[in-house]
Amino acid sequence: MTLATLSDVLRPALKKGHAVAGLVTLGWEDMRAYVAAAEAENAPVILQAGPSCRAHTPLSVLGKMFRHLAENASVPVVAHLDHGYTFEECREALDSGFTSLMFDGSRKPLQQNIDETAAIAEMAHAAGISCEGEIGFVGYSGGEGSNGTDPEEAAVFARDSGVDAMAISVGNVHLQENQEGGLDEARIAAIEAVTDVPLVIHGGSGVPVEQRARLARETAICKFNIGTELRMAFGTALRQAVGRDPDRFDRVAILKETIDPVETAARRVIRAFGADTN
Repeated sequence: MTLATLSDVLRPALKKGHAVAGLVTLGWEDMRAYVAAAEAENAPVILQAGPSCRAHTPLSVLGKMFRHLAENASVPVVAHLDHGYTFEECREALDSGFTSLMFDGSRKPLQQNIDETAAIAEMAHAAGISCEGEIGFVGYSGGEGSNGTDPEEAAVFARDSGVDAMAISVGNVHLQENQEGGLDEARIAAIEAVTDVPLVIHGGSGVPVEQRARLARETAICKFNIGTELRMAFGTALRQAVGRDPDRFDRVAILKETIDPVETAARRVIRAFGADTN
């Protein structure tokens, strides 16, 4: 059994100078491909159930799917709730077998964010699992704008919330389809100077691969969330599978053809973070 908590994989990452991929899942085919990719790269992986995934599949089902894959994997696999917005939702994820809870209070005033995140962290730690919080708001491509993380606020948040990992807003954007952006390395350094908690980048698909790899080696960024570029790989494979035979209607046969391309894309993502467990 290789079911792991977030701390189990991020503490070694911080110490050894690498990062772990937090891969955003939407269904069985992609989560299966992600674990196969992690095994091929001999690296840990974090399976993430975000809001759109949870709208499609109940948390109780997702927990069983994640744990089944983890318990049969040769590498550490974290079952992670991504962007939980309420205490009740985080509690449900815990009860469903998740090993890591990400509570997102980033839209709230600082003290409210700290207080609510601390309650989630206390609940998680009492159950022997991990908690990630977010300070500063990471915006969305074509949607809400970002509010960059203030280093002084980050220091207070890290100290008072009790989180095991801290997501920050440093130029990253959710749902970005190209890699023409880049992170504010001066702001990252300022945050690192006043905290010692592992840092997390949401919206990692929009960050150039070279910068991801370098920051994984050189900074306290220990987790990059990657979703959009993998969804794009899935979509391309799905269109090709459907187009090859317009008369085919068996969804199992069609979806099966997405697994290998998504695994290949996930291997490229994981490899760049340098997290080989050897």
